[in-house]
Amino acid sequence: MADLKTAPSPEIKDKYEDEIALHHEVDWTADEEKKAKRKLDFIIMPILALGYFCLQLDRGNMANAITDKFMEDVGINQDQFNVGQQMLSLGIVLTEIPSNMILYRVGPGKWLTLQLFLFGIVSTFQAFQHGYGAFIATRFLLGITESGFIPGGLWTLSTWYTRQETAKRVMVFYFGNQLGQASAKLLAYGILHMRGVGDRAGWFWLFALMGSFTVLCGFIFGLFLPDSFRNPHSTFLPKVHWFTEREIHILHTRVLLDDPMKGKKRRKIPLAAFKRAFLDWRIWVHFLISLTNNGPQRAFDTYAPSIVTSFGFGALSSNALAAVGLFLQVPVSFAFSWYSDRYNRRGETVIAGMFCHLVGYIFNRTFTDVGLRGVRYFAVIWTQVFGTFSHPLNIAWLSLTCQDSEQRALAMAGVIMNANIAGIYGAQIFRKDDKPLYQRGFSIACSVLSVGLTLAIARFVDTLLYRRRKAQQAEGDEGSGEENNVRVG
Repeated sequence: MADLKTAPSPEIKDKYEDEIALHHEVDWTADEEKKAKRKLDFIIMPILALGYFCLQLDRGNMANAITDKFMEDVGINQDQFNVGQQMLSLGIVLTEIPSNMILYRVGPGKWLTLQLFLFGIVSTFQAFQHGYGAFIATRFLLGITESGFIPGGLWTLSTWYTRQETAKRVMVFYFGNQLGQASAKLLAYGILHMRGVGDRAGWFWLFALMGSFTVLCGFIFGLFLPDSFRNPHSTFLPKVHWFTEREIHILHTRVLLDDPMKGKKRRKIPLAAFKRAFLDWRIWVHFLISLTNNGPQRAFDTYAPSIVTSFGFGALSSNALAAVGLFLQVPVSFAFSWYSDRYNRRGETVIAGMFCHLVGYIFNRTFTDVGLRGVRYFAVIWTQVFGTFSHPLNIAWLSLTCQDSEQRALAMAGVIMNANIAGIYGAQIFRKDDKPLYQRGFSIACSVLSVGLTLAIARFVDTLLYRRRKAQQAEGDEGSGEENNVRVG
């Protein structure tokens, strides 16, 4: 067994510099691989989850700010506020692909670090906005700076891990999102009490403090996030080796053995890959599942504190109460993802999650006629618990549906774009003329989720039929082989 802690041979050097797949074989022990993968997990996963945590903090701040007279202080109404939320999603959609093209060129270490600084600065300066024009501009700019971060994180995972491992770690990555959603509301409860400090509104300190935290986390990215197998160093510490050459050899080779196409970095993605990704109806079903699940979820997350306030709870207390279901969502989503991975039940868990999500909106719509605020609050908790995790489960299902890395990369970008397009229409589900009960809004959410659930069921049935055809084909081939043996004998 070669000791790769010495200077690498020209062949290995060329492999890392050009990322050309050579002939590879397993020349390490299971214990070596386990230790290298554990080290990779401890470095990569917390950093990427932290980045998603910061992203969600900055996105979710606005939902908390509106409980502290944000609209009145800035000088906008609810319909104008909804347009601003649409501009956030529009900014993401318009620049998602260019952002990923930059990431592909410069590497995730540099680009994701820069993005954290950029949207952290924009989020911080939201504290100084006043007027409709400033509100629209800052939301659009925040969308531009955030664009590509989520697919960039998913792409980074796919480069460091095998296909099966990537599917598992997608949920870990999304735990950052879920914890960010929950923590934003709980932190807001405390920070919004700072109204009056420095003669500033509470929402001013909300944007200033959380935006500054994101900028600080940008330094963590720059110090610790390795770029790639070709350049396994962080942006700010280019001479620090986070992995030994032996560990890089093991981690890189095992990925290439799983998918040799990951060793061929093309200057451009061929047209055939676009056809495989965007002419496959199954992939489009996954796109539409995200489109239908995320619209109602984005809308509800924005207005959950305000909805709780309408039950008779205090404005600031509503932020803390709106965090309960989001914290409960974390262990529930972990249980769903564990079951999905452990028993390879991708379709079933997506269907179950979307069904429970739909039930939440049915509860909210039905309970608008109930006078007990505890009952109505239960509907909010239920919707939050089951609202988010169907999306990452769907992404994992999509990832395993793709046939090669190029198709997978394009499909990942497509599903994230659809999730952000969902934010554009979702921003208009709850409108001023429908408050405070939002009966029309909940009815729309039920209709949209019903379509998504139907699509998920159809996709699952297609999977069952495909497996049955493969099993019958295998039995036929085996029978044909036995028949031929008899004839030969």
